[in-house]
Amino acid sequence: MGGRRGFETDLVPPAGYELDRLWLRSLRTVDLSIHTIADPLRLAASVPQAMALLARWRPRVIFTTGGYVAIPVLTAAAAARVPALLWEGNLIAGRSVRAIARLAQAVCVSFPETCAELPVRCYVTGTPIRSFSGIERVGARERLGLPADLPLMLIFGGSQAVTRLNAAVAQALPQLLERAAVLHLTGDTAYGDALRRREALPEDLRGRYRPFPSLRGEMADALVAADLLVGRAGSSTLAEAAAVGLPLVVVPYPHAAAHQLANARHLVRAGAAELIEDDALDGDALLAASRILEDDERRGRMAAASRALGRPDAADATAGLVRSLAARRPLPPAERVERLARAAG
Repeated sequence: MGGRRGFETDLVPPAGYELDRLWLRSLRTVDLSIHTIADPLRLAASVPQAMALLARWRPRVIFTTGGYVAIPVLTAAAAARVPALLWEGNLIAGRSVRAIARLAQAVCVSFPETCAELPVRCYVTGTPIRSFSGIERVGARERLGLPADLPLMLIFGGSQAVTRLNAAVAQALPQLLERAAVLHLTGDTAYGDALRRREALPEDLRGRYRPFPSLRGEMADALVAADLLVGRAGSSTLAEAAAVGLPLVVVPYPHAAAHQLANARHLVRAGAAELIEDDALDGDALLAASRILEDDERRGRMAAASRALGRPDAADATAGLVRSLAARRPLPPAERVERLARAAG
């Protein structure tokens, strides 16, 4: 089940899964408008809609990643006595997760600190991510058309506001390419400008710059190929970087209740990342960050710290909890689940 405003419509049906969308849009509207009244009404109307869908599907278990869609879903699940597992990826739990955590049988999180603010059985599983099994650096660079003998900076903004990162790349690109190759995920609207910028480069630098509007299946190659990631601080980005031991320069998205700033500070404290505030990111800041690539000892320390945070088998650990709830078995000890999440299988 999804909502009326989100990525699920673009991602779920093409992957071959059925998607039912609830009436709610989410409650992200800030300015006063018709949605100030309509959004809470849509949320309330989504509860009986979710109950009707559960009556049709008769699920044995529910897994939800939080957000406003989880409110009607878990409310309906509690009424129908269907066990549920709730997942929270940010260090600071979202408002909807805090509001409905008691309706779930357990919560799994990406950061140990998150458990302290959730009044329910809590497991540190990490963030479920793609598999990197069988991907090696040389082959990944070949598939992406990148030089094999240069340090590589991967720059992308995830799903949140890539404009700031794109502007910094535009300001610093020729100087960056003197130091490293750059794999740059621009987003759809800025891709044309990036291609024109590439064609304007001197011929000896052109092959060092590879812009893409986005990557999906190839994103695993990009992460394995890279030596340094510059990007936002969403939980999936951080989890995938840690799984491959990738040092980071994080530029937290400044909105959404500063969730990304808290995520980023956790990595900085661990020694895996540097932090640049969103309004401080420009070409000069990007060039300064690229110096990490010139210091092998420093980059090695950051890579080791990043890998130590990784939970590459978070998906298996989370799926085990889902299976236990579906079978009405007792949930395993938290320590066993965390060991499974850390063991790259």
